[in-house]
Amino acid sequence: MANPLADFDWESVGTKGIGGGYSTEERARLEALIEGTLNVVTEKEVVKGTVVGITDREVILNIGFKSDGMVPTSEFRDMPELKVGDVVDVYVENQEDKSGQLILSRKLAKVMTAWKNIEDALEQDIVIDGFVKRRTKGGLIVDIFGVEAFLPGSQIDVKPIRDFDIFVGKKMEVKVVKINHANDNVVVSHKVLIEKDLEEQRQTILTNLEKGQVLEGVIKNMTNFGVFIDLGGVDGLLHITDISWGRINHPQELLKLDQKIQVVVLDFDENKKRISLGMKQLQAHPWDALAETTEVGSKVKGKVVNVADYGAFLEITQGVEGLIHVSEMSWSQHLRNPQDFLKVGDLIEAVVLTLDRSERKMSLGIKQLTEDPWTKQDLLARYAIGSKHTGTVRNLTNFGLFLELEEGIDGLVHVSDLSWTKKIKHPSEFVNVGDKLDVVVLELDVDGRKLSLGHKQTTANPWDKHEDAFAVGTIHTGTIAEIVDKGATVDFGDDVVAFIPTRHLEKEDGKKLKKGDEAEFKVIEFNKEFKRVVASHTA
Repeated sequence: MANPLADFDWESVGTKGIGGGYSTEERARLEALIEGTLNVVTEKEVVKGTVVGITDREVILNIGFKSDGMVPTSEFRDMPELKVGDVVDVYVENQEDKSGQLILSRKLAKVMTAWKNIEDALEQDIVIDGFVKRRTKGGLIVDIFGVEAFLPGSQIDVKPIRDFDIFVGKKMEVKVVKINHANDNVVVSHKVLIEKDLEEQRQTILTNLEKGQVLEGVIKNMTNFGVFIDLGGVDGLLHITDISWGRINHPQELLKLDQKIQVVVLDFDENKKRISLGMKQLQAHPWDALAETTEVGSKVKGKVVNVADYGAFLEITQGVEGLIHVSEMSWSQHLRNPQDFLKVGDLIEAVVLTLDRSERKMSLGIKQLTEDPWTKQDLLARYAIGSKHTGTVRNLTNFGLFLELEEGIDGLVHVSDLSWTKKIKHPSEFVNVGDKLDVVVLELDVDGRKLSLGHKQTTANPWDKHEDAFAVGTIHTGTIAEIVDKGATVDFGDDVVAFIPTRHLEKEDGKKLKKGDEAEFKVIEFNKEFKRVVASHTA
């Protein structure tokens, strides 16, 4: 075997040293050839590197530089099958440290590459395959290119999502919608992908939409005034009044979220994309199915569904209601609050008073279930003139008060019939609403449904005895109580107040009596009907 060292010219490297035998031209040519085999490397950029060696602690990479670079083996944990000859991306941290070593990082290369891909995805509107790692407040954390991005809950789907956990651990296509480099924050959206497809569906639906069309939809949101229905890319509102022919307080009484239902298009505005839907219209109106036996005078049963100031509404069947006016709740002529008789939820019977099937209106009464007290045969005997009774004060007026003797039988007590002796200007000076009061029947008009009552008549008229005690010419001792216009008054007791004309106040000495003076007086006039006594000291 030939020995290559035997042919080497050792003289050429003698005292001149290695390379000393080259001319200047040859040296320049050789240096250019060497430089051509090396790459120009710039710090802080990502380059391709070839694995040339692997140890327990480091991976040696050749990036075409004058020296190889070292990367910790820990940065290749995701590549357990790494071998010599594999090409990977690395980040040039330092071309030459204090030890002359080229410093590389695969970890930073992955980060830089990921952010470059994210920026490209945003600029070029690229769809990215992401992986949902976990749930966070207000949304999800999605891994894209090794970077954690935030997917807001509102950007997951076009419809509200109530359970975010179902997406964790699954792949999801997303688009980058915002990058905040200051906080290394990325926001992505899955909703924008859906909206693009839905827009085409929405236009198709709106183009073919017409009143009366029956569609299937899914309940996506529920409010106290109605529900929003997803018709496949476009939403419609089903108002609470169009859910059922009967009364409901909230849609959840009949419907639930995510439920599929049939609806009919009632109206739509193509410009504003507003669609009004109905559900009850898919069923026959309950009035059309109302039994023929239901007529004026017939009895019906139902549930009180509303009580107002003027009356209550009774639901006969779902969607068929009748009004019971407050005047039809009691035979009493004085209206009271309907809540005194009925409350929502009561199950009662009523009589049909009026019925209009074409207008779908019905009026009802409950007082008709009992006999009209004014038509009872024993009425004349029970309320004979002079008979005594006790009633409840129901109403006060300027001229008197109305007293209820029994349900439906009211009588008027005139203000002048409250007291024999007191001058009462208003009944409130004597009684209050709700008080019990004893009365005597003064007059009864059955046809006119009128009853006149008196309270003072329950006792003897004190003026009957005053007629003798204060007869004209009798003398009484009294004290001047008040000086009034054209005279004075003297209180003789027993609610008898006499009037003394000015000219009858003169004494024997010519002077006149003053307030507080005691003297004798002679009765010069007595009128029982007007309860009037006139006396004189002068006489």
